[in-house]
Amino acid sequence: MTKASDVPSPLDATDIGAFERPRTLRDGAARAIRSADLDVKAALAQETARRWRDRRISLRSPLDTQPPDRPGRPDKPVLVPPTKVTRRSLHSPRGRVALLHAIAHIELNAIDLALDILARFAAAPMPQSFFDGWMQVAFEEAKHFKLIRERLRTLGADYGDMPAHDGLWQAAHDTRNDLAARLAVVPLILEARRLDVTPSLRAKMREAGDEESAAVLDIIYEDEKKHVAIGAKWFRFLCAREGKDAAATFERLVRANFRGGLKPPFNDLARAAAGLTPTFYRALSSQNMS
Repeated sequence: MTKASDVPSPLDATDIGAFERPRTLRDGAARAIRSADLDVKAALAQETARRWRDRRISLRSPLDTQPPDRPGRPDKPVLVPPTKVTRRSLHSPRGRVALLHAIAHIELNAIDLALDILARFAAAPMPQSFFDGWMQVAFEEAKHFKLIRERLRTLGADYGDMPAHDGLWQAAHDTRNDLAARLAVVPLILEARRLDVTPSLRAKMREAGDEESAAVLDIIYEDEKKHVAIGAKWFRFLCAREGKDAAATFERLVRANFRGGLKPPFNDLARAAAGLTPTFYRALSSQNMS
């Protein structure tokens, strides 16, 4: 039986290839977002994280690459509306590949979403630990993408083989000028949703006998708890600094910047452990949205 610790390790520094090293955190983040080569994107995200962690680069410079309106992407997968993405049973190999492909697409977007917080808000008056946290998120999202892609390849597939939906980046575009709104929508809605759905998905993988895929989902789930906690920490920080009620501000920003309600059931225990209590999201449930 494969254990989580047996899953292939994330990208190493030796995997980076020949590209210019990041001059600053903002420069590395922006260039990673722009890259359409997904190996380069993930490697540059992780190299920027390493250099920032070791304090070998500064936060920003006037010479930095600027973040794009949309991230770089290869020709495939074909992007379609969410309603056009086919759902398949996890009890078939094809169905498990389809699920892993969808997760790979989510993780790819998660790399760019984390990097965009760093690149777009590098001039925001935030403590250094804010950038430490989000650089770690970007590093781990790159790790997740590589783990899922390697699992797909083991199963005879690859990222890009199936259509994927094009709705995830909309959250970044809609909140590009408001850090509090970005934190409300990306970690506290999109990432928190993954806390709700991942436990059942990994259980179904195990029921189908796919322990290797379930082990990868174990890693992702534990990391996502930390990512939601980072989002909640800094959202509360911004609210406290401005003397605002965090739950009420969250509800206002979500209604203004997120399309559609939040879908139950909610993983209340995991959400609460990450600092996202039911007072934040119950009123925004699709059952309660007006």
